[in-house]
Amino acid sequence: MSTMGQRRGSIHSLGVPVVMVCIAALLLSTVWIYLSLQSISETDEQMVYTHVGCPPQHFKMATMKNSSPWLQCSQINAELRKLKLIGQGAVKKVYLSEWKGHKVALSQLACQDYLEDFLHGLSMLQALQSPLVVQLVGFCLENNTIVTQHHPHGSLLNLENVLAQERHQQHNTWQARLRLATEYVAILHYLHNSPAGRRVMCDSNSLEKTLSQFLLTNDFHLVVNDLDALPEVNRSRNLLVKCGHRELTGDFVAPEQLWPFRNSGQPFSDSAMPAYDEKTDIWKIPRVTQFILGETPETELVHFHLFQIHKKCREEDPELRPSALDVLKVYRAVHSAMVQDTSAARDML
Repeated sequence: MSTMGQRRGSIHSLGVPVVMVCIAALLLSTVWIYLSLQSISETDEQMVYTHVGCPPQHFKMATMKNSSPWLQCSQINAELRKLKLIGQGAVKKVYLSEWKGHKVALSQLACQDYLEDFLHGLSMLQALQSPLVVQLVGFCLENNTIVTQHHPHGSLLNLENVLAQERHQQHNTWQARLRLATEYVAILHYLHNSPAGRRVMCDSNSLEKTLSQFLLTNDFHLVVNDLDALPEVNRSRNLLVKCGHRELTGDFVAPEQLWPFRNSGQPFSDSAMPAYDEKTDIWKIPRVTQFILGETPETELVHFHLFQIHKKCREEDPELRPSALDVLKVYRAVHSAMVQDTSAARDML
């Protein structure tokens, strides 16, 4: 009996420091997030991205020694070899193809009715080239084809399936998942402050559709891929957007994207539907991030630290929502704080 009592006493005495360590870590992380937010420079508003080492209208894939000019019609027709169909939507068909030993994605217009969307997507790819956007390899207007870098992991929709594979287990961590979520917000910030103006992601009327717009790279980063529906907001020119001409429904789209007279029985009218701005993208951030982080014990603390900023993202009034930059600062601060906490807790133990 005395031995058992001594064991219980020792277990209890060990439990107190562990609880104190957890409390201390939580307090430390809160303070660190605040300090990190204070230290993040406002110059992030003017973030400019360029392909490292490549001049404009050039591309360079991983195994290439030098940059190459965008491929033109003659090169695409003579040097590209189609391998298989890997995707198809209303606007285009996408084929896995090969160019001089490099795997590329060849997109071809699927329906002439969507030529305007196809050309808009190409113009956005040309204007927005950066490490956050899929790399343009070439295009041919004669037969409406676009060539981009191929990413074998596919879209962000495949994240859980990719991470479930044994060879990718090292990436299945809260750090890697939070980095992906941060890159998603960084892409929104870039689009909202892009060289081509303030752009809104209109192909995002459901979680699945939104996730399909992003590709997962081989080294587990994100790039935005589908830019066919990227209208411009410019308040100085009184230019707002409407994502399509049909009524949008569901709780994924922002409240201002819903038909305001739906409860009165008045039928939907595109001409009477009010326009909106980029804050529709902000409304969707918590749902996309929830998917990226997943529901594991390790990510519960991340969700906890992001709760307040996500609550602001879901404000009914779009004017009360933060900018993508505001969200990005919090995400970066939370990542820094949790890395510090992990190190501090390990040292204390």
